[in-house]
Amino acid sequence: MKRIREKLGIWLLVVSLGLIMSSLTVILSVHYWAHTEAGQVPPKTAVLLHAIHHNLVTPNMKAPKFFSTSGVSRFTSEIIEIPVSDGTRIQSKIYKPTAEGPHPIILYYHGGAFMEGYGNIHTHDNIVRSLAARTNSIVIAVGYRVAPAHPFPAAIEDSYDALNWAYNNAAEWDGDNSKIAVAGDSAGGNIATVVTLMARDRNGPDIQAQALLYPLTTFQDIEFDSRLKYDSGYYLLSRNVMLRARDTYTPDESLWVHQYTSPLEADQLYDLPPAIIITAEFDPLRDEGEAYAKRLAEHGVPVETIRYNGVMHGFISFYEVMYRGNHGLANTAKFLHTSFEERPAYQPYNLQVYNGKTTRAMKIKDQAEAYAIGSFLLGKQAISIFE
Repeated sequence: MKRIREKLGIWLLVVSLGLIMSSLTVILSVHYWAHTEAGQVPPKTAVLLHAIHHNLVTPNMKAPKFFSTSGVSRFTSEIIEIPVSDGTRIQSKIYKPTAEGPHPIILYYHGGAFMEGYGNIHTHDNIVRSLAARTNSIVIAVGYRVAPAHPFPAAIEDSYDALNWAYNNAAEWDGDNSKIAVAGDSAGGNIATVVTLMARDRNGPDIQAQALLYPLTTFQDIEFDSRLKYDSGYYLLSRNVMLRARDTYTPDESLWVHQYTSPLEADQLYDLPPAIIITAEFDPLRDEGEAYAKRLAEHGVPVETIRYNGVMHGFISFYEVMYRGNHGLANTAKFLHTSFEERPAYQPYNLQVYNGKTTRAMKIKDQAEAYAIGSFLLGKQAISIFE
């Protein structure tokens, strides 16, 4: 019996040492990942960047079930086809509240560098679904056509046609065409604001608000600090992809200064809908998004501008596992919902900077989740070695 106890004690000691070493490996790995080429990032950002950079996860992967909530859905969704001006139809997806309307309408334009293979209505479905729930609105994810098969102006013409279609067919979907907003991220943020310019210039539907998530606002070769510092691709958007997108979407260089490709270069931005513009600290598009917000304010447009520190391009797509992403999506939804009820008051340009919650409990929770994800990633990497 004594020998059995001794063996059991040794076994427990070995297991304990193994667990300690394993925990130390995870902690040291996350700490190492947090020191990136352009500076230190928070633990959660570090593990996600490491995972994506090593093809362990992709931006469109669903979050683990323990991060999601269950319950009866308050929405229906279906794939639809929207007719566009050249006689073709574009596949889109619509989320509609089950409650009786009429409901506000949001058109969402997905990111993806204007090119095939970088984004579609399915890769951004989590954002669209959440916006519908948080704003109690009909949300239409517009499947605009992309380059190289369909260069400029196909994407913006499809997107503008979708706006007109939503306006003219609102009653069919129990929608309120007096309450329409546009939203988009990255390339989709560019398209969203271009649609507002087109609606103004063509006397199109009245748009109540625009929500631009880390938008591309100019194709010009402007040496923004963020473009120079974060364009390697480690922060989810590289200079090579941006250049390829520009050359593919706008092969004619004269288009790079057109206001419908580079709204930052527009001569005047008067009479545009109120905007919320969200940027990310570690994002090559950060400075041009904020520059566009400043120009909107200079032209009398109410604009709320928020920079989220500690995160990268596309961070709102990870809102299920990043509280900064969830915070950004919540602010977006709040702005849109409020804008449907009352036009936001004009304020001079003011850049708000969000550094994240600083409570001890929140920091511990965020680090614990980062280490849990880090442990999973290390295990996945180890398994891949032997596959």
